[in-house]
Amino acid sequence: MKSRIIKDRVFFGAVCFFSALTAIPLVVIIWEVVKKGYKQINLSFFTETAPSTLDAMLAKSTGELIPGGIANGITGTLLMVAIAAVIAIPVGIMGGIYLSEKPKAMFSNVVRFLTDLLQGTPSIVIGIIAYAWVVKPLGSYSALAGSVALAIMMLPLIIRSTEETLKMLPTSLKEAGLALGASYTSVILRVLVPSAFGGLFTGILLAISRVMGETAPLMLTALGSTAINWDVTLPTSAVPLLIWEFYNDPNLIDMIWSSSLFLLMLILVLNIIAKHIAKKWRIG
Repeated sequence: MKSRIIKDRVFFGAVCFFSALTAIPLVVIIWEVVKKGYKQINLSFFTETAPSTLDAMLAKSTGELIPGGIANGITGTLLMVAIAAVIAIPVGIMGGIYLSEKPKAMFSNVVRFLTDLLQGTPSIVIGIIAYAWVVKPLGSYSALAGSVALAIMMLPLIIRSTEETLKMLPTSLKEAGLALGASYTSVILRVLVPSAFGGLFTGILLAISRVMGETAPLMLTALGSTAINWDVTLPTSAVPLLIWEFYNDPNLIDMIWSSSLFLLMLILVLNIIAKHIAKKWRIG
């Protein structure tokens, strides 16, 4: 008995040690971003467009904060993510419903395989696909092209989360709806989908947070813009694109950390909301 207690404590200690070891890089990264990024966070950071190299040089020479902000990146990110969500959510939910209702059909196996393949596809490849499908036919980079790329990246997560959530529902829900005389479509849309709302919404939020920090596909589709732009047919900036642009300019190093802190906190908030909703709407 004493030997088993010792082994149990050793194993528990090893688990705690390696868990802490895993968390150390994350804590260090967050601390570094917060330490170097909070200085530039102010009202103008959210309301003004990205500064020029000259503005940054003059500010650094006088020891002042770099003027300007990332308003063009914030609006571009919100615009493209919103359009991508409008495209991906209906398609993803319908695809997940089909996989859940017809799990053994040959077409379901094909869709499931393609979904897994798409989920593992590098984002730069998806950017190239969106470039060929949207940018080339339209003849210009645009927010629409960036949205298509982001929508393709969102689809696998929404489809699989919808499928797995619907599988967790008790079969009695469907049987009860059909027994009451409701049509198959009504049971799916008015009984099963509302019952699985928590899981569906969580999957959607996780998909949004997944694509919000993507840079490579937007470099090939949205390209970027120095001004705030709401026209989906024109090039548009995004926060990840601004971070890349700041990285290529030594005078804008401080803006990199502030933009990264904003993006990190935004994604963190989305993940916290997703976990809260999943806990509140837990099935069963």
